[in-house]
Order: sequence, then C-alpha cells, then structure tokens
Amino acid sequence: MNTKDSILKRLTNIADSLQQTGDAKALLGLGSIGTELARLDEWSDLDFFVIVKDGMKKRYIDNLDWLTNCGAPAFYFLNSPDGYKYLYEDGIYCEFAVFEEHELAKIPFSAGRVVWKTSDFDESLCSPAKKNTPWKPDNLDWAMGEVLTCLYVGLCRFGRGEKLIAAKFVQTFALDILVACASYFEQEVSSFKDDFQNERRFEIRYPHFASKMPGMMQGYDKVPQSALAILEYVESKYSVNPGIKKAIVELVNRIVG
Repeated sequence: MNTKDSILKRLTNIADSLQQTGDAKALLGLGSIGTELARLDEWSDLDFFVIVKDGMKKRYIDNLDWLTNCGAPAFYFLNSPDGYKYLYEDGIYCEFAVFEEHELAKIPFSAGRVVWKTSDFDESLCSPAKKNTPWKPDNLDWAMGEVLTCLYVGLCRFGRGEKLIAAKFVQTFALDILVACASYFEQEVSSFKDDFQNERRFEIRYPHFASKMPGMMQGYDKVPQSALAILEYVESKYSVNPGIKKAIVELVNRIVG
C-alpha cells in the first residue's frame, strides 16, 4: 500500500517530467490531490488534468513518456479521447485527461489545485466555467413513485426467475433514485461533497441512511428481502400509497413463501 508521501512525490515527479517536455503548460490536481488534500490517504489515486499548448494534445496522448519516465507501468488503456486510466507497478493509480488551454472553458470539472505551471499560464483557466452538480429529483412524489414501481417490477422479474435484472431494478435503479433524494430525508453532514457522484463519502454525509444499506443491498438471491428493506426506509420518511405497498408486500410473500 502506498503512503500519502509516495503518492504526492509521484505527482511532483510527473510535474517535473511535464516541465521537461517543453510543450506542457500546467498540471492540475483534482479531488484528494487537489483542493481536498485534507482527505488524502493511502487509498487515494492521482486524478489530474494536463494542460498543454494548442496543437500539442495528440503528442501527450500518443506518447506517454512523460508518465513512464516516472515509473514502469503495470497496465493502462485509453478510456476516453482525452486521457487514460494508468496503473504503475508500485500500485499508484492515475486517472487523467489532457486538454489544450482553449478546451477548459467547454468542460465541467471541479476546481483543482495547480501543482505546476509555466510562468505565462493563465491560472484563472483552472476555475471551471461549467460547474456540475449531482442529480437530485426536483419532485419528491415523482421520485418515490419511481422507487416504488422499480421495487414492484423488480419483484415481478425475480418471480419469473430473472434474478439479474430484478437485482438491477431493486438494488440499482430504485436505490440510485433514493440516494439522490437523501437530502430530502436527512440533514447532510458536510464532508467534501462530490460534484459528480451522490455516492461519494455517503457514509460520512448521511450516516443514518448509510447504516440501512446492508439491508437494502443483500445481493443476487435476496432481492425480495432488499425490496422490503427499501420499502421500510421509504415508509419511515414518506407517506407511501397503501395500494402499491400492498402489491409489493404481496409479491414478496408470494416469492418467499
């Protein structure tokens, strides 16, 4: 397992390597190596943007010498037109994208920390022009209707023997919507809220809700039990229509016996 110091040292090495290429403009650290350094730990990865001169992006995508100079790779692949997922042999993992300066104004990203820059780089470009926010339903009645009907449909699929799609309906589709509605039900504890994913640091932000998760996600063979746990939580926070509740409970009883 890597230490915080070894993770940050690798980031510094990457910055030095970029500087030597001559066509890089800046290295922007994101997440726990960005403005949220306080949460950096041995489980953290290197999430960063490389900003390069106009016309030079392809060079940094096609030739990863600026990364391999810092250590041997164990595995990597191009996961988007802009960048890679990259694992060093020593276990330090990177997710990064390469952008030319003019591209930064067009993409949503969380504010980062400038690890290195050239003297003529405009640091204001690292403040996102487009800010993302995690999805939250603006109509709670609609959201709870979706959750409850996902439970119902999932149970029907399970009864037919389609366990995989049943698990998706109950433990993914329904639960994703419920998680997105968490702030309707509980006071959020402030803890580095992610701009893209509701699930990040959920156990810290919504400890009571998170404590119910084991019952809501019991796995492939226990979709009915998971559905009941979700229904129970929804009932504790919202006035559930008795008709759909009756239908869900009857399905569970029919399946489980």
